[in-house]
Amino acid sequence: MVLILKNLLFTVLVPGTVAGYLPLFIARDSVSSTGLQLALASAVLGLGGAIYLWCLYDFASFGRGTPAPIDAPVRLVIRGLYRYSRNPMYVGVLTTILGWSIYFGEAWLLGYLAAVWSLFQAFVVLYEEPHLRTLFGEEYRSYCDRVGRWIPM
Repeated sequence: MVLILKNLLFTVLVPGTVAGYLPLFIARDSVSSTGLQLALASAVLGLGGAIYLWCLYDFASFGRGTPAPIDAPVRLVIRGLYRYSRNPMYVGVLTTILGWSIYFGEAWLLGYLAAVWSLFQAFVVLYEEPHLRTLFGEEYRSYCDRVGRWIPM
């Protein structure tokens, strides 16, 4: 139960801010979409949320941890969407931001998406990957050889 609460708290505070509160703040004066654009935005938003939640489930159930670096999984999560991308949770967040961009038709949100991806890239390369190499050693190195950082190889 504590693990579920920690995952929910992290989700509300971090991805909730990055993929929810900030895009809505940026687009606060924009008009929402209708028709086909609304349908596409809804599909992309749903996909982003589903990707994130699937990864969150794998982190908690298999990895026995959270996405928070201070409470990371104790087992290397290489199942589910992690078989195809080393960072599908980030992809889910980025997909959600793309969904908001479509929903509002707001170019500023595409700039925000690029900035968030740049920060994710820097965090992954400078902190996360070296940390995981230290923590999981050859298992992580082998995983990196088989699975692409962002998209399937």
